[in-house]
Amino acid sequence: MMPLGDDNSDRRTIPIVTYSLIIINILVFLLEIQGGEAFILNWAFTPSQFLAHPIANIPTLFTSMFMHGGWGHLIGNMLYLWIFGDNVEDNFGKVKYLIFYIVCGLAATFLQFFFNSGSSIPNLGASGAIAGVLGAYMLQRPHGKINVMIGFGVTQMPALIVIGFWFVLQFFSGIGSLASTEDVGGVAYMAHIGGFLAGLGIAFIFNNTPKSNSTSSNG
Repeated sequence: MMPLGDDNSDRRTIPIVTYSLIIINILVFLLEIQGGEAFILNWAFTPSQFLAHPIANIPTLFTSMFMHGGWGHLIGNMLYLWIFGDNVEDNFGKVKYLIFYIVCGLAATFLQFFFNSGSSIPNLGASGAIAGVLGAYMLQRPHGKINVMIGFGVTQMPALIVIGFWFVLQFFSGIGSLASTEDVGGVAYMAHIGGFLAGLGIAFIFNNTPKSNSTSSNG
């Protein structure tokens, strides 16, 4: 079930922060390609290194959330940010939204760290911060119409179902990942869960009034 777009008919502002975040993520990924493994080791968040030297590794808490493990990882994350980020930015306002995005990314990293503090595998990606955006979107626009691809067809579904289904998958995958004792790479499900819950909680506390939604769909 792949989201392709949503209803932006009630969006009031140009999502400058969301577009800027997308551009920064792309630029950092291009630097990552050029820098290779050394760039990843220097700027990704590695739990065991942070545990050993937390002060020295504070910058990686921020730099890691703009890095990606490949083109597929980047494109998937930027698609979700493009679809859902503009409306959350519209609700929060630009400065508040940027702070919200960073805080969700940090919450995601720290939950993953809590469950996997001894790992020597570099953690990287905007997924945790974007999961926070999904949490806020689901609370603010639960009935917003999302265009999703199912098989070879496209249909409209409420955000509550689309994002709720996504979270259920992350939750059970995260529970399953806790059973593994091997220190191997893969999807950081606990980061997704941490970011989502942070986004949901922040939106509930500071901006929990859903906007009205049109039933039409575009872009």
